[in-house]
Amino acid sequence: MKAFLLAAGRGTRISKSIKNVPKCTLDVGGKPLVRRTVEMLLANNIEVTIIVGYKQELVRKALEGMPVNFVYNPFFDITNSIGSLWLANQYFEKEDTIVANADVFWSQEILDKILDNKAENLMLADYDRVEDGDYFFNVVDGKITQYGKELTRENRNCEYVGIAYLDKDFIQQFTSRLDELVSGQQHGIWWENVLYSFIGERDINVLDISGMFWSEIDFIEDYHRIIEYVGRENG
Repeated sequence: MKAFLLAAGRGTRISKSIKNVPKCTLDVGGKPLVRRTVEMLLANNIEVTIIVGYKQELVRKALEGMPVNFVYNPFFDITNSIGSLWLANQYFEKEDTIVANADVFWSQEILDKILDNKAENLMLADYDRVEDGDYFFNVVDGKITQYGKELTRENRNCEYVGIAYLDKDFIQQFTSRLDELVSGQQHGIWWENVLYSFIGERDINVLDISGMFWSEIDFIEDYHRIIEYVGRENG
């Protein structure tokens, strides 16, 4: 299995509350968040590729000594995450694949649930987080029907987590669509739009992780929530 972690962006919404560092390098329980994630993936025999851009040297330092592949996106100020993932195209193979935003805190419990699934593709979502959140889905019978930041309350029933899984038999279709979108100069969109573009052609499935702790660091309150959780877990 492979995993791709996206760590090229600036994180402008939280930039006023933290030093000028990539969000994934913030300290969580004595080590950078991204190092915690990579340690977990490697412990499960998952090959890791991380796409860096903004202050890439800090991400590399956070992962010093770890056997990971680095891909540099020199256009991180111009492209969105779809451009970063496209630049890592050389590492895609016909293997089960996880794609995740590197500023997401998640656990072995969540990884186990991904590994236990049988679907050809999955986007993780939390049905307990629907009143407030950053990006929402409307899911019917386990399939995404609508998505977006601005979905009204009546048109959403879960929050997207920032992690997806692609079965090895779906990888070729996924990478072909990725190439198609980037070749069409749609490099200003998120990597998740590759999956959304299939809606209407095939099912895009959702894995519910309600009750499991996770947090994507968009605002300083998200970071504080992670610190509090890790403090409780460490006793």
